[in-house]
Amino acid sequence: MKTKLESTMKLIFLLAASVSVAAVALICFFMFANGVPAMQKIGFGNFLLGMKWKPEIDLYGIFPMIVGSLVVTVGAIILGVPFGIMTAIYMARFCPAKFYPVMKHGVNLLAGIPSVVYGFFGLTAIVPIIRSVFGGSGTSILAASIVLAIMILPTIISVSETSLRAVPELYYEGSLALGACKERSVFFAELPAAKSGIIAGIILGVGRAVGETMAVIMVAGNQAVMPRGLVKGIRTLTANIVLEMGYAAGLHREALIATSVVLFFFILIINFVFMMTKKKA
Repeated sequence: MKTKLESTMKLIFLLAASVSVAAVALICFFMFANGVPAMQKIGFGNFLLGMKWKPEIDLYGIFPMIVGSLVVTVGAIILGVPFGIMTAIYMARFCPAKFYPVMKHGVNLLAGIPSVVYGFFGLTAIVPIIRSVFGGSGTSILAASIVLAIMILPTIISVSETSLRAVPELYYEGSLALGACKERSVFFAELPAAKSGIIAGIILGVGRAVGETMAVIMVAGNQAVMPRGLVKGIRTLTANIVLEMGYAAGLHREALIATSVVLFFFILIINFVFMMTKKKA
């Protein structure tokens, strides 16, 4: 009876794993089957390096949106990563025991907030501040970067804190025994030892920033042009797909699917870097 039960469970697990793999394969097949022919019709160079996106006259250049996605992601990394790592260090080594549950629940709550709520917060709080300080509409690269920086904080904080707590206590105690203070022991002994885990958290945060759609749509300005300044509008790859897929048809629709193929390659690169980081660790 036990052997039969084990065989049944193994079959169930195999089916579950096969369904997951099949789902990914079907998604890839659909995207490539519809996206690659569109790139061939438009021309790979015209599509990837084209500067104008005007479906009404059959111009499908996504280079401004590629640059826009990269700029917004880099801005989120610059703003969010330092805060995330410092918060993780504080929670792992400096946070009082009574205050730690409050911090932990706050980080978990940030992770559970829907992206549209982040977008609404950015639209009603961040955009007006940028508008009053710098002028213009306020919907801009800076607003999108700030919102994304807040959104990637839970991932970076959670993974970084876990990595710091996984460092053997001997690192910290040995540093103290050699005469280092608590701060130097944390920053120069434990932090380097947890580097691979922290980098993994940053990479996962980057993946969240690249794939984010709704919040970016609400605060980025959605202008399919090359970045002209931090307080100017921009459109990302994800925003372009969502904004136009509802009414697109023919080559226009195929071009949007091809855009998703490009985005898929970005995510693959991020996952590859993540796997290489874990393998090195």
